[in-house]
Amino acid sequence: MALDNEQIVRQAYEVAEKMDMAAWAAAFTEDGTFTDSSIGVTWKGPAELPTQVENYHRAFPDMHRELFRFYSTGNIVVVQLALQGTHLGPLHLPAGTLPPTGKRIDAPCCDVFELVDGKIKRFDCYPEGTIILTQLGVIGNLGAALEQ
Repeated sequence: MALDNEQIVRQAYEVAEKMDMAAWAAAFTEDGTFTDSSIGVTWKGPAELPTQVENYHRAFPDMHRELFRFYSTGNIVVVQLALQGTHLGPLHLPAGTLPPTGKRIDAPCCDVFELVDGKIKRFDCYPEGTIILTQLGVIGNLGAALEQ
């Protein structure tokens, strides 16, 4: 029995939580994209798609995505969720690397998925970057907190 779009997205979150990056990349179309809108970076194709999931896993080894609500219409699935974890490793950002703070995050996020033939064609992630950085205690002096 074929999975519906919400089930496909739920399965993608599950493989991300398990850090099964082969299954993560396989959930996407060959030209699928993952955009983290909080930093303005897009990864494309099987080789690049795991990059940000791995980055967040290194920074937050206990990363959990608490899924609250799903909204589906046609080939689009929108998810309201929270990113939760403890900052125990380096977090790579476009401006530099944030060393571990030991602080927990519980930040709102909204994800938008476009699916084609049972695969993710486009994944746009909208994490609340300012809330994450505030919870990590660096929003007041971000430039001083980053290593170049």
